[in-house]
Amino acid sequence: MNEAVQSSEKCPLLIVIVNYRTADLTINCLRSLVEEVKSLPGTQVVVVDNPSGDNSVEKIGRAIATEGWEGWASLIAAEHNGGYASGNNLAIRPALQSPNPPDYYWLLNPDTVVRPGALKALVDFIAQRPEVGIVGSSFEEADGEPWPIAFRFPNVLSELDSGLRLGIVTKLLSRWVVVQQMGNEPAPIDWIPGASMLIRREVFEAIGLMDEGYFLYFEETDFCLQAKRAGWSCWYVPQSRIMHIAGQSTGVTVRNARPKRLPQYWFDSRRRYFMKNHGWLYTALADAAWIAGYSLWRFRQLIQQKPDMDPPYLFQDFLRNTVFIKPGMPESDQPSKLAVNP
Repeated sequence: MNEAVQSSEKCPLLIVIVNYRTADLTINCLRSLVEEVKSLPGTQVVVVDNPSGDNSVEKIGRAIATEGWEGWASLIAAEHNGGYASGNNLAIRPALQSPNPPDYYWLLNPDTVVRPGALKALVDFIAQRPEVGIVGSSFEEADGEPWPIAFRFPNVLSELDSGLRLGIVTKLLSRWVVVQQMGNEPAPIDWIPGASMLIRREVFEAIGLMDEGYFLYFEETDFCLQAKRAGWSCWYVPQSRIMHIAGQSTGVTVRNARPKRLPQYWFDSRRRYFMKNHGWLYTALADAAWIAGYSLWRFRQLIQQKPDMDPPYLFQDFLRNTVFIKPGMPESDQPSKLAVNP
């Protein structure tokens, strides 16, 4: 951890980047932050390597030294890969425990490039609205194509729509569909991607750190839900622009191409989210809704000879991970508030 974060000096903002085998992208992200950190003097950046098992630590550490970023950037090599939430918490926990903890914490993916003014736009917005606990950016593709997306919380009807994929049903269920197209003005939203999520310190003090029972996926959804239940709102701020290349570490969320087979931890995270927040019966209804919708989709796909762009073995893997087959919580941890203090 950079000494400035743990010292008595005031660090207004801590930026956390969790790296896993994406050293070159992480360095590009750091390079895009050079001018941004100047807009908020005292800002610190911590890169957590989760551990990659390649030369990421050496490569990122060397870049920090040779580029002259040591005054504001530092590197932590995690002892084990506990996932996205665990990696972020490794940097956030000691900062919260420092004599003068930062007011804000910005989670950034390593496969992002921060556009000019993105940091200031988020900080200015949240600083002027004490009821807002979390803010996020608008995204764009590598070629500059806008990707103005934020999200609603998953629910039974959204699971039906996710499986069915029928335009008229999506329109009828538009109030419940997870993916939400955003406009050019700031707007309240259920949750935003952890690729760019700025969090007020008081949110952590109210609900604790991110749930390390999630290895990857659904952890930011869960965190935003806990914040909302504690009275904090979440906002989309399109004036903050971030270039994001999705799926670089996992290959799961790539756009415009068929993704890889969904890993087990995706199904564990989904089940954990529904079980933790809604209980067994609701999770069973959500599972049944997706199965029914997807079965109808597969029949329509066969009749209309539509291309298959789903991950391999999606239906079989989903069935194996329903609460009808696995009725309990994933074996990681039972739901609990991960305290700020040990």
